[in-house]
Amino acid sequence: MIMSNIPDFSGRTVLAVDDVPVNVILLKTILTRIKVSTVTASNGKEALEALETVRPDLILLDLRMPVMDGFEFLSRIKNSDMADIPVVIVSAFTAQADIDRAMGLGAADFIQKPVIMGQLIECIGRHLNAQGQE
Repeated sequence: MIMSNIPDFSGRTVLAVDDVPVNVILLKTILTRIKVSTVTASNGKEALEALETVRPDLILLDLRMPVMDGFEFLSRIKNSDMADIPVVIVSAFTAQADIDRAMGLGAADFIQKPVIMGQLIECIGRHLNAQGQE
């Protein structure tokens, strides 16, 4: 896919949380194209540890992971002083019950895997631009 208008989000940081290395590589590749600084974690526990040193502008979160899944991580972050950080679920699990549960816990958006680059960039842009206007 060729995108003629690739946004530039230099200075912004995204935490990408996924337990599948190839998914992390894909997300980092896309985020690099829009000049986003990327921090990664392979489960919710690692993501919580990352948040001790980094405050991202956005979190991309898988739901099904070992150690601590995305639901538990989402619940914890939305009940913390980082509740204002938008969390976009990026998952292959698209059962309406999972989507409803994630949105009920405070997710800002839902992207289905396999990720379509243009759709993900548009979603990230929507949330980062909304933050910039607050």
